[in-house]
Amino acid sequence: MAFLSNPLAEKINIAAVSYLNTKPLLYGLLNSHLAGKINLMLDIPSACASKMIHEEVELALIPTAVIPQIPNATLFSNYCIGAQNKVKTVGIFSYKPIDQLDTLILDFHSRTSVLLVQILLKEFWQQKLHFIAGQPGFENHVSENTGLLIIGDRTMGLHEKYPYFYDLGEAWREHTSLPFVFAAWVSNHKVEENFENDFNNALSAGLAAIPELLLLLPDSPTGFDLKSYFSNNIYYHLDEEMKAGMFLFFEKLDQYSNHLFK
Repeated sequence: MAFLSNPLAEKINIAAVSYLNTKPLLYGLLNSHLAGKINLMLDIPSACASKMIHEEVELALIPTAVIPQIPNATLFSNYCIGAQNKVKTVGIFSYKPIDQLDTLILDFHSRTSVLLVQILLKEFWQQKLHFIAGQPGFENHVSENTGLLIIGDRTMGLHEKYPYFYDLGEAWREHTSLPFVFAAWVSNHKVEENFENDFNNALSAGLAAIPELLLLLPDSPTGFDLKSYFSNNIYYHLDEEMKAGMFLFFEKLDQYSNHLFK
């Protein structure tokens, strides 16, 4: 399938993460002339990855850890969900310092963060913990010696609840001196150049419209500062430094492929 090679062709199936950090990109896309040419499906990161792996969509914003598993995967677009330092919504929450924990419950929403935290525990924090796969609602049940890896919108309000928070974006930067890409747009089909240009223009317009979008989004009941989050924590441009961080992550995934809890 070639994207929009025929103006009468069926709509393009696109999967994207449903978190708040994706809203500027989606706002631009849905307010562009492409809106009528796409079938947009929103879900948690792991479900978006599954849709791409099973070829239910032609284009998706997916966790970067899954990209090497997808046949014919091609990075698509100049935009991503990344962080140059603190990301604020991906990390370990706990009642005790990390060197006093014995267990870490892993968020089921995204494989990228699950694998990233294990690499950081090995190389950066140098801590060996027992891993447990989280189930829905796991963030509400934790003992003093257990840490919680939580990502996305569910982290909002938890920074005040837990005395310790270990930001994975910040830790990766301190460890590697590089930024981190949590999710990237990937295609598994041939893409018409005009469609990709229009897609990039739509996402760019969405980022430029963040002030307008903030007026439309409801205020966070936890007091979470969305303006600062969009501007200071999430980095949307898939530039060369971001790609370098992503490719280093791929190298480490390959290095530890037989030693990571999946």
